[in-house]
Amino acid sequence: MKSTYQMKFGTLIIEYDNDVLYKLHCRPIKTNMNENHTPFSDKVYEQVEEYLSGKRKTFDIKYELNGTDFQKKVWHALLDIPYGQTRSYKEIAIAINQPNACRAVGMANNKNPLMIIVPCHRVIGSNGDLTGYAGGLEMKKALLEIEKCL
Repeated sequence: MKSTYQMKFGTLIIEYDNDVLYKLHCRPIKTNMNENHTPFSDKVYEQVEEYLSGKRKTFDIKYELNGTDFQKKVWHALLDIPYGQTRSYKEIAIAINQPNACRAVGMANNKNPLMIIVPCHRVIGSNGDLTGYAGGLEMKKALLEIEKCL
């Protein structure tokens, strides 16, 4: 199923089946369409909104990560980054025992199916620059400000 909600950054799209989340992403353009709200999608939306308001640091939503083995390694490494901290692409590459895979880590971040929940926004350039984010750099900056990383 797919549900959409309006939020600060645009349209939040929640894709799930049998109360298991498969995809969470945001389109920067707000739409007037809110479709297929269920108790599960309402719970996901509520937890995202609590996070965005600084009231939530972790999520208790059942989810499944679908991707290549490499992508899954990267995404699991992202889950180890504590709230309020950042890591560089290089540090993630080292964490997954592939120290030369910085660019591949960036590509895996770009394919992250669960933005915010799998915190790819916490990955920054080695020089501290905010680089790439599927939700846009403005959203990445705002998420890091919520976590007091900036």
